[in-house]
Amino acid sequence: MSVHATAKRSLDVLFSAIALIGLAPTLALLALVVWLTMGRPVLFRQQRLGLHGRPFTVLKFRTMRNDRDADGHLLPDAERTTRIGGLLRATSLDELPQLWNVLKGEMSLVGTRPHPLKYLNRYNPEQRRRLDVKPGLTTLSAVNGRNAQSWSDKLAWDIAYVERQSLWLDLSILGRTVLTVISRRGASDVAPMPEFLGTEKEADG
Repeated sequence: MSVHATAKRSLDVLFSAIALIGLAPTLALLALVVWLTMGRPVLFRQQRLGLHGRPFTVLKFRTMRNDRDADGHLLPDAERTTRIGGLLRATSLDELPQLWNVLKGEMSLVGTRPHPLKYLNRYNPEQRRRLDVKPGLTTLSAVNGRNAQSWSDKLAWDIAYVERQSLWLDLSILGRTVLTVISRRGASDVAPMPEFLGTEKEADG
């Protein structure tokens, strides 16, 4: 393991362990609020793309109910997102359970966001390079516009991170993330980014 990789992993373990302990009361309170407003399960679990495309189970606090229409189909995200869920998403508090993913080594504090497995075959060869690093709790894209960007822009920031990664860049992104979350710049408290269908289809749309 390189010096950079060793330092990065050490930072991940130290920060995530301290954060999980220090935020335990907050995590418990958020779990209670989600349970009271949306019921069980409290956590959203989904298989996502990890390092080199290996699947892992990402953890988040739930932000949406499971309401369905008369035919049994889930209603649109915007209709299922609760007021509390929107607040959790806008403040990124829904992401806090991913500190456990970081501690386990499935994610890093800084990397590229973990995408659903179905996205794998939608990347072009250049975009697949985002899988050369662990998915992150925060990203270079997150401090440069968050959901206000197009998919092409978000993926371009991911490749820029892969090419420029360093411990100092990680520390800079972590600091900027705090400011971005506080200001809620580029955040959406209603619906997440639309599904990525591939860069070509995005351009056609």
